[in-house]
Amino acid sequence: MPGFRNITITELETVLQQGGARLLDVRTDAEVARGRIPQGDSLPLHLIPMRLNELDKTRPTVFYCQMGGRSAQAAAFAAANGFSDVYNLQGGIAAWMQAGLPVRV
Repeated sequence: MPGFRNITITELETVLQQGGARLLDVRTDAEVARGRIPQGDSLPLHLIPMRLNELDKTRPTVFYCQMGGRSAQAAAFAAANGFSDVYNLQGGIAAWMQAGLPVRV
């Protein structure tokens, strides 16, 4: 059991509308520069072990990347380190863009 749950684009939209969740983009700075989900913050995957203590373990946290693989690693790491409400965006920003949802450059 990975300790996190995969969510769809539709579920993420609901989570973001409800507020309170933290959305983290774990892609590299170069990838983020090509576009990101507007409500998200950048925290590259390689920095998560060093900066995880800066995040609120009790706040719902959604990780995303390009396709969902790296964000699944980040979500599993967060869950293994005491985060109680962790999600991975299925399909990543590619699915977000394919759905025609806005990105910020």
